[in-house]
Amino acid sequence: MILSIIAAVAENQVIGKNNDLVWHMPADMKYFKETTTGHFVIMGRKTFESFGKPLKNRKHIIVTRNQNYEYLHPDVSIVHNLADAIKIAERDQQHETFVLGGAEIYRQSIGLVDRLYITEIKSSFDGDAYFPEIDKEKWNKVSQQEFLPDEKNKYPYAFVIYERKK
Repeated sequence: MILSIIAAVAENQVIGKNNDLVWHMPADMKYFKETTTGHFVIMGRKTFESFGKPLKNRKHIIVTRNQNYEYLHPDVSIVHNLADAIKIAERDQQHETFVLGGAEIYRQSIGLVDRLYITEIKSSFDGDAYFPEIDKEKWNKVSQQEFLPDEKNKYPYAFVIYERKK
């Protein structure tokens, strides 16, 4: 199984504030949906709750320290650590599983994942959640698509894919 992270990250590593994004980028939302649909997605409880409901056509694995947390839905599994989340996806023989955040889940998983799908937002923002530094010695950039701002996407951005060096 390929374990991947998908994240939108500002130049100053900000990924959010108050459990929400600090930018509105419809192109990134479309990319996120197209990339993760049909796959298992692993995320922390706060990230899951920020969506308001399960994302369509994805199986969710929610990681929480709260031993009493429940969410009854056929597409949602609850675990209490990242290792158990990964085991569920592996047991289901997923081709690729995506880690969606938040910051603590990214921090725990960046040393384990095979691939990074990073939307680089070419601006800095005030935030309280940060993406871990990408160590360029450990990753190969395999693709990069650059985009200028437009009427819907206020900031320049790039879709960048990294694969872990072997």
